[in-house]
This record gives sequence, C-alpha cells and structure tokens, in this order.
Amino acid sequence: MKKKGRKIYIFDTTLRDGEQSPGASLTPEEKLKIAKQLERLNVDVIEAGFPASSPGELHAVQLIAETLLKPVICALSRMLPQDIDACRRALEKARRKRLHVFLATSQIHRQYKLRKGKKEILKMAVECIRAARKDFDELEFSPEDASRTEPKFLQDVVRAAIDAGATSVNIPDTVGYTVPAEFGDLIATLVRKNPELGKKVVLSVHCHNDLGLATANSLAAVLAGANQVECTINGIGERAGNASLEEIVMAIEIRKDFTNCYTDIKTREISKSSRLVSHLTGMVVQPNKAIVGRNAFWHESGIHQDGVLKKRQTYEIIDPKKIGLAGNHLMLGKLSGRHAFHERVKKLGFRLNDAELTAAFRAFKQLADKKKYVFDEDIEAIVEDLIVNIPETWKLDYLRVVTESGCPPQAEVKLQYKDRVQSSQSAGDGPVDACYRAIEMIAKSGASLAHYGLQSVTSGKDAQGEVVVKLQVPGREVTGRGTSTDIIEASVKAYLFALNKLSAEPFSRGTSEPSPV
Repeated sequence: MKKKGRKIYIFDTTLRDGEQSPGASLTPEEKLKIAKQLERLNVDVIEAGFPASSPGELHAVQLIAETLLKPVICALSRMLPQDIDACRRALEKARRKRLHVFLATSQIHRQYKLRKGKKEILKMAVECIRAARKDFDELEFSPEDASRTEPKFLQDVVRAAIDAGATSVNIPDTVGYTVPAEFGDLIATLVRKNPELGKKVVLSVHCHNDLGLATANSLAAVLAGANQVECTINGIGERAGNASLEEIVMAIEIRKDFTNCYTDIKTREISKSSRLVSHLTGMVVQPNKAIVGRNAFWHESGIHQDGVLKKRQTYEIIDPKKIGLAGNHLMLGKLSGRHAFHERVKKLGFRLNDAELTAAFRAFKQLADKKKYVFDEDIEAIVEDLIVNIPETWKLDYLRVVTESGCPPQAEVKLQYKDRVQSSQSAGDGPVDACYRAIEMIAKSGASLAHYGLQSVTSGKDAQGEVVVKLQVPGREVTGRGTSTDIIEASVKAYLFALNKLSAEPFSRGTSEPSPV
C-alpha cells in the first residue's frame, strides 16, 4: 500500500558520528554487524565512516561497501584531495555511494580554526564539489556550524554548493546551539531562497543534543521543508550525542496526522538495533530513554496500571510490539524445555542457528538453576553474549575471592592460555580490584582500567548483574561486557572479554582530527 504524505529519508551516522562518542570505538567486523542490522532496519543512507582517519577505518568502510546491497553507503571527507581519494577507494565496490564533504562557515570557525575569509571559503567549496562530482553521482555538502553562520553568508554558500553540483545539502547544528523555532525559520528561509531544496536537491539536517533539543530541532526542520534527517541509534555521538533515530522515526510515525510525513524504517527492528549498538559500544541506554529505555513501557502507578489494563492507549501511545518488543513477559524457569526457549528467543527477534541455540539454551539452563524466573532481559543478555565471536585467548579456569572485616580482600585466579593454566593471587582495595590485579599478574597486558560500570539486567534479589569495562593501552581503548548473577564473576568476565579483544583485533581508529560535523 502506498504511503501518504512526504517521505523523510533517514541518514544513519551511528558508525561515524556515533562512534566518536568517547570509548565507543568499534572494530571493522563490529561495524559490519551494525551495518547489516541498519540494512534490516531499512535506513536510506549509512554513513559508514571517515576513511582518511586511519587504515582500519578505510578497511571498515570498504567492508561495508562491498557487503551491503540496499542502502546508500556514505563516507565523510574534509575538502582535501587525500581525504576524497581515501573515500573513493573505500567506496569503490558500493552499489550506491555518496561522498559527504564539509567545510566550516561560521564566523568563529573562520576566524579561529580555518583563518580564512568568506570569499576563500566559497571558492574552496565550489572547486571541491565540482572536482569530486566527476567520481560521485551523489555528493552531500555540509557547511559546518551552519546554525551559527550569518544567515546571508549561509544562503550564499548553499546556493554556490547547489550550482556546483551538490545533490544533497546538509544544515548541521554542530554544537547543539539552536532552538526549534529558530532552526525551523532558518530551514524555511533556505527553502524559500532555493526552491529546489527538499525536492531535486535533498535538504538534510544534522542536530546535536548539547541543549537536549536535537530531536525537537530536527522535527522543526522537517516541518519547514527538510526531507532528510541525520541521526544515530540511541542518540549516541560527540559530547551529548545526536538526534536519536528511534525518536525521530516514531515521532513521525505516531504523529503522521500532524506532520503528513513518513519514513520507510521497519520499526519492528528498532529495539533489536538499539540493543546491538549498546552491546557493541558498551554504552548503556539510560532506563528512562524515550522509545528504547528499559522503563519506556513499564507502568508502576496503580492508576496507570488500571488504565492500561482497560485500554492500552490511556497511558501508552506506542504499542511496544511496533518497535519489536514482545509486549508481555513469559516467565521461563528451570523446568522449561528447549522448544519453549526457542520460541521465546524468536519472539524477541533473534534468529539463531542450531549450534548457537544449543549454546544459548545451555547458558539459560545454568542461569535457571540459580534463579527462580528467567526474564526476557536475561535471555537477551544470554543471546547477545553470542553475537560477538572473540577468540578466548584468556579463559577463566578458577576464581576464589575471600573478604572479611578489617582485612583487604584476597583473590585467587587461574587463567587458561592456550593449553596452559597459570595461577596468581592478589589483594586489592575491593574484591573486584583484587581480581583484576591477579589477572594482570598473569596477563601482563599493561592496560589501565578507564571505566567500570555495573547495572542490574533484571529486577529482584536474584537478578543478573551486567558489568561493562573499558581498558586502555597506548593509542587504543576496548570495551568488555560480562553478565552473571554473581557481580564479581561478571566483573571478571567483562575484564577477560576486553583482554581477548586486545589480543584478537588491531585497532581500527586512527588519531587523526575527529570529524566535527
């Protein structure tokens, strides 16, 4: 059935701007996993990376470009010949490709960063776009810090970019400075001055969340004529993040009566996409996050519960099934069979082969022996542990921790490395610190612990604990995740997972200047 209204294109930049979140670096293989899920989500454009930043980044974009079939694959570039050449090589095998070039235009950037005048910037933009269009059918231009650029100069830059051959023009609120009414007026003015914007030429917006207004500003721009929104899964990105894909999509979907717009996103893939990005980046979604937060469809108030039981829409404007959630909880326990477990896994949106199902069911049974009920979130944690296949260079063989009042905790750890088991004992400031010191006495990785986070996967005294750690070595940071009903065991699992990542994959990110669009 043909959808009514104006289509809004979804440009996902999780793998580029999202990965610029501190500590969210991904290996090329992890980037490919997310890209495949974005394809299932049916985004229109995937900004796969910034190829000139490092050889690993170039390889990641190449991997995505040669694998995916449906979306446009986009790569970011400064207006430098070497950057554009890196994008050309990275996108060579893409079925559909787009070059995204940016150049700062605001007065503060011209004066302090570029040290160039308006005429020089206009000339650079025009020459770069004209030269690059010879190799790219699709070219997007972003005047960086557009929302703080003098309106007349911004109009001149946009007009020049269109005349030079840009097929998309993106208006970024690079530092999250603008507010909805102001940004809507800016977009409306650009459309009035350039009637082809939003029609023959894609008019895009890229809003940051420094004032918590990224989604609101993006929607104001859509109502003013923009027909592409640049966003990320879970709203991750530089500083306070980007406009959240799930918020943009569901706002348009739920209020299509008001916006008269639609997207082609397969909303049932939203929840799964959110979990995957959170899992691979180690960035936990806040419980009260709109759409994908743990509490988004939970009701505690008795009045709210009564209303929802009588008519869901009284306090719930989104059917959880619409974003891929089960909508209710099937209580599984130690007496549940493989068939019931398999059906629950499928209902949660996972597709496992026989070997993966066997491994997941075995882990489920082990967990069910420790707690009375196994919830959906428990099962998701079990299955997600199978998503990333990192070789177990270091494997836990034995763990013993002793704590008593007045004495520092003591840990004894035995690790298997290849065919040998090595043991070590250490004291620490706490039981987790003692374990990590004992592990390091064996592994000698030289890594420092940059972050340690603990949260409950489910509720109740028998809940699983989920630990996320970040380890740093010179020029590299990796994330590890572990789950268990024993938080010390979960902590050790997370640390070893990160160590195995350090052993398994070369770093994919360089130390070049991050792209600020």
